[in-house]
Amino acid sequence: QARNLASACSIYERMIADQDCSIILCLAGSLFSAGLKNAVRDLVRYRMVDAIVSTGAIIVDQDFFEALGFKHYRGTQFIDDELLRKNMIDRIYDTFIDEEELRVCDMTVAAIADALPPRPYSSREFIREMGRYLDREGKGEDSLIRECHRRAVPIFVPAFSDCSAGFGLIAHQHKRGKEKVVSIDSARDFLELTRIKVEAGQTGLVMIGGGVPKNFAQDIVVAADILKENPSMHRYAIQITVADERDGALSGSTLKEAHSWGKVDDVYEQMVYAEATIAFPLLASYVYHRGGWKERKPKAYADILEEGRE
Repeated sequence: QARNLASACSIYERMIADQDCSIILCLAGSLFSAGLKNAVRDLVRYRMVDAIVSTGAIIVDQDFFEALGFKHYRGTQFIDDELLRKNMIDRIYDTFIDEEELRVCDMTVAAIADALPPRPYSSREFIREMGRYLDREGKGEDSLIRECHRRAVPIFVPAFSDCSAGFGLIAHQHKRGKEKVVSIDSARDFLELTRIKVEAGQTGLVMIGGGVPKNFAQDIVVAADILKENPSMHRYAIQITVADERDGALSGSTLKEAHSWGKVDDVYEQMVYAEATIAFPLLASYVYHRGGWKERKPKAYADILEEGRE
């Protein structure tokens, strides 16, 4: 897979050099608890990412959680899980997290929701409010959410309730009873990300893992077509995954397969079958040191979407 990783590095470098290309980063898996947060944040800081689609666990349970001052701890998978349960310690394979601290994260999300005007929000809108909260409270200087808030890089979490944020939102809604509440509009998520595709024209995907983020980002080509915007396929696409294509599931489906759906062009695409905590830092380091980002201008799609909302 070293050759495939080298090919992926070259394709990512090509994306960055292409001034007409907007880059969408897709994140799935337990990446930040494994130590990849700063690498992802630096891609945003140095203008190598224009939008992010992620699982909720990465953005809320890992990034926002650490921004509040909590930590993930090195542990072991060779342990009595009943002992962990009794001590309110949650295990992410060989990493430990304090359940009581996670509840603080849940309730912080609830407090943010309580302070907002009650209406449906896209996950992108709500996560930007989380970024504003961190800025206001002076927390999470190395947080991805805070970095994206400052640089107007939108973060989308299509399955937003499937994480710590979900517990906070149900607490908010339960407390409000029959009053109007904050809710998450997943269709607005889809429309907003599709608007980015329409605005950008040419796009590239950098996918770490698979799952919902991978499919959501690929589907915006079809969505733009349904809206009769005559979109081009994603011109560039790379994926780092350990999933196998032979079971027919999404995470391991190849980018050539995505071409059959009209989602991804088949000229600049590369699958890398490797564990992300090994391969992704090499990819990120390569494009950083090649320096193409120095000539790249920020897209500020979060600001554009806010203007559209108004």
